[in-house]
Amino acid sequence: MPRFFMAGTSLAGGRAFIRGKDAEHVRVLRLRPGEDVVICDGAGKDYRCRIVSALSDEVEAEVVEVVPCRGEPSVAVTVYAGLPKGERADFLIQKCVEAGAGRIVFFDCERCVAKLDGRSVDKKLERFNRISQSAAEQSGRGIIPPVEYIRSYVEMLDSAIKSEACLFMYETGEDRAPLREAIEAAGDFKSVSLITGPEGGFSLAEARLAKGAGAVLCSMGERIFRCETAPVVAVTAVMYAKGEL
Repeated sequence: MPRFFMAGTSLAGGRAFIRGKDAEHVRVLRLRPGEDVVICDGAGKDYRCRIVSALSDEVEAEVVEVVPCRGEPSVAVTVYAGLPKGERADFLIQKCVEAGAGRIVFFDCERCVAKLDGRSVDKKLERFNRISQSAAEQSGRGIIPPVEYIRSYVEMLDSAIKSEACLFMYETGEDRAPLREAIEAAGDFKSVSLITGPEGGFSLAEARLAKGAGAVLCSMGERIFRCETAPVVAVTAVMYAKGEL
């Protein structure tokens, strides 16, 4: 069933009025009166609606029922990822949103190849958030996970450790816990930060700083994941552990 977020919709008297790009999308899908769509309020609530009329600039639909979105997980997952270059960032956003991440924060660190300056940050974030919205609509999410950028590595750690659990993916060293064991040891958490590195991974100094801040250093097994794959695997592991798969 086609799904839209409320940005281009207004509700009044049991009716939904879809305008702008969402109305154009309805036309592209060739939806007709009598067909159903879902409109999400972006806060976890779904409005199942039946199209009454579809004009060139507005689609009117009747609200049939209002229900909680079933696509939202019980745990709030924030992905903190060293900013990758090119389309890798796009893939990371899309797949993490589909897997259940509630927020994605890119950051700069020692081995990041990609850099955002003052002129490009807003433009990039606007594009990243459009990718998040599209993935949220496609996967039946009840929110649009925001995509943000923190330039400072230390500020990123300060933000990440505010979650009930903070897991730092690191590819080397003796003092790492297997990711499965780290998730189990964290107990009945409702929020978790998952920190993954850029193409070149983290430096030893960055790993030590993360551990000193309170993050748990985690191993993801003997295989080496690409920087855009590791966060998707980490989110999926949390979802599985929490009974969300």
